[in-house]
Amino acid sequence: MKIHYVPCLEDNYSYLIIDESTKEAAVVDPVEPEKVVGVAQQHGVLLKLVLTTHHHWDHAGGNEKLKQLVPGIKVYGGSKDNVKGCTDSVENGDKISLGADVNILSLHTPCHTKGHVSYYVTSKEGEDPAVFTGDTLFVAGCGKFFEGTAEQMHQSLCVTLASLPKPTRVYCGHEYTVKNLQFALTVEPDNARIQQKLSWAQQQRQAGLPTIPSTIEEELETNPFMRVDLPDIQKKVGCHSAVEAIREIRRLKDNWRG
Repeated sequence: MKIHYVPCLEDNYSYLIIDESTKEAAVVDPVEPEKVVGVAQQHGVLLKLVLTTHHHWDHAGGNEKLKQLVPGIKVYGGSKDNVKGCTDSVENGDKISLGADVNILSLHTPCHTKGHVSYYVTSKEGEDPAVFTGDTLFVAGCGKFFEGTAEQMHQSLCVTLASLPKPTRVYCGHEYTVKNLQFALTVEPDNARIQQKLSWAQQQRQAGLPTIPSTIEEELETNPFMRVDLPDIQKKVGCHSAVEAIREIRRLKDNWRG
């Protein structure tokens, strides 16, 4: 399994997931379809599937055009999300195959949108798995609670995604890492892992390089929204439960002018 990131718009990422034995590929959130088709051609792969994380235009807005460019392509999207161009809706726990070696599991991760789906991808080759988290989980952050509740975001981040194997690579929908880590330091100014990762992320961006992938393990160490089960974090933000804390940290982030 090979994964290639495709920078789109100002700060979005689409991703190409390639089954190397068959040269078949899936694309995650192809908002710039012509660009995605070009990258697929460069790698000599056949686009078979679209994996849409959620219905927002900067993720699903390229689906209809991609269907014109690649007739017969299947477009997956959450059954509770009104995804443009969707041909196959998925529920939590549905399985999709790509080529001979790649398996994809859909995980319902609601809050940013009601039907947001993350895609957990494994291969028979045995390399570390990957999860494509759209706008639910960012590196060191999470999406705004547009259509859901703090309870849902806590479940999505701290139960569903946190329970994936720690080496799982995290590929998110936007390049927001530097700002997210700067904010994370306002919550945990003494967290050395956040300080180190911020310094690394700034170097990456100055060199024009991405800050993805992260890993579930790194997120559990540096992402304030995934650390709300810790009593220390709850205390720091003046809360008595994980759900209260995730709500309060989101409120602080929404009002933060870093």
